[in-house]
Amino acid sequence: MMGPRLGIGLVLALLAMAALTGCTAGGMAVGGAAAAGVATAQERSLGRAIDDKALEIEINHRLLQADEVLFRKISVEALEGRILLLGAVPKPDDRIEASRLAWEVPGVKEVMNEVQVTDRSGIINYFKDAKITAELRFLVLRDRDIRDINYSIETVNGIVYLLGIAQDKTELDKVTRHARNISGVEKVISHVRLRTDKRRRAS
Repeated sequence: MMGPRLGIGLVLALLAMAALTGCTAGGMAVGGAAAAGVATAQERSLGRAIDDKALEIEINHRLLQADEVLFRKISVEALEGRILLLGAVPKPDDRIEASRLAWEVPGVKEVMNEVQVTDRSGIINYFKDAKITAELRFLVLRDRDIRDINYSIETVNGIVYLLGIAQDKTELDKVTRHARNISGVEKVISHVRLRTDKRRRAS
């Protein structure tokens, strides 16, 4: 769990949850039940899921304050305090700055900076990446041997990035194989940990 220093991020996360449920007592109850249901299905607890969402919001807030370009070009994923930065920026300094900003947020345990420094971007690549991500999500959802709720999938310039918690190596291998078999995928980079990974106990 995060300490009180996160402040704004946690408040924003709770406000976002309230907004999604209509800001009513009934809505908050339904939203809380739904969130609890998701957390039960996931390998991380409800409290950890809320902490992770607060981390994402706080890091995005700092990216926006530092430079609107960073905010627009970099996406943030958090899982058990581990931060995955994705996107494409024009300058190496932008990539370094994103890491610095993420590490400054209390509660961050690890920063995996996969931000690409490249001019290779644009609407065509965006739609190609979106198609790959959608196809892989469908394949993972359809596969009964995979607990899809434990995986986050993103694609940047043909590179598929995986973040999540796998039940075992067999499950992770299936997800990776699905990704590699999709047309247009250049490489698959996994930041997935196994459910039994001892490093998770410290989270």
